[in-house]
Amino acid sequence: MLERTIGIVLHQVKYNDESVIVNIYTLQHGNMGFLVKMPRQKRSNVRTLLLRPLNILELDFDFRPNLSLQRIRDMKLHVSYESLPYEPVKGTLALFLSEFLYHTLRNEMENPPLFKYLCNSLQWLDRSQKGLPNFHLVFLLRLTRFLGFWPNVLDYRKGRVFDMREAAMTDTLPLHSQYLNTEESSLLPFLLRMDYATMHLFRFSRSQRAEVLDRLIDYYRMHIPEFSELKSLDVLRTVFS
Repeated sequence: MLERTIGIVLHQVKYNDESVIVNIYTLQHGNMGFLVKMPRQKRSNVRTLLLRPLNILELDFDFRPNLSLQRIRDMKLHVSYESLPYEPVKGTLALFLSEFLYHTLRNEMENPPLFKYLCNSLQWLDRSQKGLPNFHLVFLLRLTRFLGFWPNVLDYRKGRVFDMREAAMTDTLPLHSQYLNTEESSLLPFLLRMDYATMHLFRFSRSQRAEVLDRLIDYYRMHIPEFSELKSLDVLRTVFS
């Protein structure tokens, strides 16, 4: 059945000399795999540009629920970025975020609020000129709300610790090691006040930003099975730590 949807390009891998497998997070069906022909002609250059990580596309495809790979009939840009594909700093962020989302959304089904958050965030990144070193921290923190493990810090008070398994504060140390110490726990409500409009006002040292990112990734690994190592993490640390 022919369908039209909007999707965000997350990842691609070579299938053979003429085709690639592309993972795209779509509005109607969640994460999907597509087999895309890349003919050795001028048209292939157009498709290469369209399939850049985090591009937001409009897709026409034959939807066959029993197949793991769908076939695209036509595609075009749904959103035209002004700076994201061209600025090196934003390109580093795009590389990290696309890899991160590829692992995070691997089994994610249809989720319109999540899809809207992703599209809005990417367009905000494209327009932003201030606070870029904190963008990925805001993105990862606020993404947890749509994935079901938003940190509950409403009842925080001095001396409590954050249990990362339960995503909540506690007065007693958990019997496992997956929790934030009192100092880290006191920082969490402060971090959750950041958003894209205010991220430029929050100042962190290189070591602080690196520590926050490491703990965030630990938090995701705890809640998402089979979360793989991130190859782009070292590049991001070099640029933003």
